Amino acid sequence: MTTTARASGTLVAAAAIVGYAALVTYADNFVRVIAEQAGLWQFHAMRSAMALGALLIVGPFLGLRLRPRNPRAFAARSAVHGGALLVYFGCLGFLSVAEAVAGLFTAPIFVLLISRFVYGQRLGRLRIGAALAGFAGVVIVLFPDGAIAPNPAAPVAVLAGALYAMGNIATRAWCPEESAATLLAGFFGALGIAGIAGLGVLALWPPAAVPEGAAGFILRGWTVPNAEVLWWTAVQAGASLIGVGLMVKAYQLAEASRVAVFEYMLLPAAAAWTWVIWGTAVTPVAALGMAIIIAAGALMALRADPARP
Repeated sequence: MTTTARASGTLVAAAAIVGYAALVTYADNFVRVIAEQAGLWQFHAMRSAMALGALLIVGPFLGLRLRPRNPRAFAARSAVHGGALLVYFGCLGFLSVAEAVAGLFTAPIFVLLISRFVYGQRLGRLRIGAALAGFAGVVIVLFPDGAIAPNPAAPVAVLAGALYAMGNIATRAWCPEESAATLLAGFFGALGIAGIAGLGVLALWPPAAVPEGAAGFILRGWTVPNAEVLWWTAVQAGASLIGVGLMVKAYQLAEASRVAVFEYMLLPAAAAWTWVIWGTAVTPVAALGMAIIIAAGALMALRADPARP
């Protein structure tokens, strides 16, 4: 590939990632609207049904392969990756999108830890230092007062990052032959199953009391969805499908290490949409934390060894 072609592919990949970041962070900002009226489990059941229905309809026309080649590995990877996003969306009922995304971006740190202690990969001092700096940035965003945060969802967001890291490793280690459409279907399928299971548990053993509004997001069972809930759930399903499609296209057009750096556009995009939609500006301390996360993540991605799986 010539230098010009490589540069052109990188620019198109960057544009695709910007589109992906703008779409998903915009839609994620309205999960709080859904959380006021419906529950987490109902949200995932409905969103997965909409997304999988759309995939089944357009799949044959686009020539998409949805059947997995290795069902066991596919199911395991879908469960891990779905679990990460289950935790992430649960946090959106109690945290801003920027805060939840900051927790999700602890994933590169966990990837390094797993690579070192599970696979025995040697890590350079620069990448270790970048990982520690990135973790410090996450702490600044989630715990801006320098003390234990009053919101218990803040440390839970880090769990989403750990599971997301495991899912990313599983994608390459367990499912190298699966298509992007297959993995996307598995992701929505896992979340849909989790949603149905959660609704079943809450129907059999309903809680004594469910708090009103977003406070009852996790404990709320099935409710009759109104037009607003249906609309924003459909927006979520559509944004996820289109956004992930753009992300996959970006990884096809440019080197993975470069695309991984562009993915950090999710942080400023989340902060920008939160300000535009809700009028909530990011504090200078949180902005500093985000800048540290972006810089550390970019350094880790660019220092990654492309020859290693």
